[in-house]
Amino acid sequence: MFKIKKRPLKPAKEPQLYNVLENYTDFDPPGNVMVCAMAGEENIEHHAKVLGESYEIPLEDVRRLLTDGGLYTYPETGGVVTRGMFVCRIDPAGPKQTWVLDLEQTAQAEQLAKFSDIPLAEAVERVFYRGLPGELQERLTQKNLGLDYSKLERSVARGGDIRYIDFRKDWSPYFKRKCSMPDGSMVETGGIGEFAELHGITVAQAQTLMEQGGTLELEDGVLACQVVNNQPTVARFNAKQYAKAKELMESKSLHVMDALSEMALNDPVLMRALRRAERENSG
Repeated sequence: MFKIKKRPLKPAKEPQLYNVLENYTDFDPPGNVMVCAMAGEENIEHHAKVLGESYEIPLEDVRRLLTDGGLYTYPETGGVVTRGMFVCRIDPAGPKQTWVLDLEQTAQAEQLAKFSDIPLAEAVERVFYRGLPGELQERLTQKNLGLDYSKLERSVARGGDIRYIDFRKDWSPYFKRKCSMPDGSMVETGGIGEFAELHGITVAQAQTLMEQGGTLELEDGVLACQVVNNQPTVARFNAKQYAKAKELMESKSLHVMDALSEMALNDPVLMRALRRAERENSG
């Protein structure tokens, strides 16, 4: 008798969440958002699962918001309000949109609703949109963000209209952030866990570095993070580069971040890699 070999089952591939990503994180807060959009059908279950995990909201609440729209106000923690609102706006004439308001924006929306005698949902939208960069505000009035579909990847263009946009600020596994490496290369990681694994540190250490900035010493060098407009910029330096930076700290009485920056500007390997990356991006 012949034995029939069974092929191992391939793990189920998760549905795609975003296929249009645009970075506005260099703008001043609160408009420093990442535009994460989906051209094509929405998988509500997967969408709700990811947003629920990202923002610590019960799955049933996210599912309801993605279906009906509305607001989710975070509960008090120990009698104190520590977080603002999660919002889902459903517009039959355009893509579904989600975003999070911080505590200051939430207070502004509540005051606007009270003194202008308008529904809170309308006040929340006004406060959020007026904080966005002007360029993004203009593009949101255009169909599909004004994108030229002839220049998009074929797989994205085939999806049709943009069905939803998540305005995000969190370090999400669903879009990549870059870290400059000792040889000048840029390595992308998605999510705080993947970043921690790349550099051989704990998730708690990575989280602290991303939130507070500063340096974290490694066995073979140092990680440096500068937080500008609530957005982290990360670079890794090897032991030799770190030693040069320490020499500059002592000889010029520099702060460690300034010393690392000066060392990098005078490192021919890093500068060559930076110029090469700039040429590739401009080409």
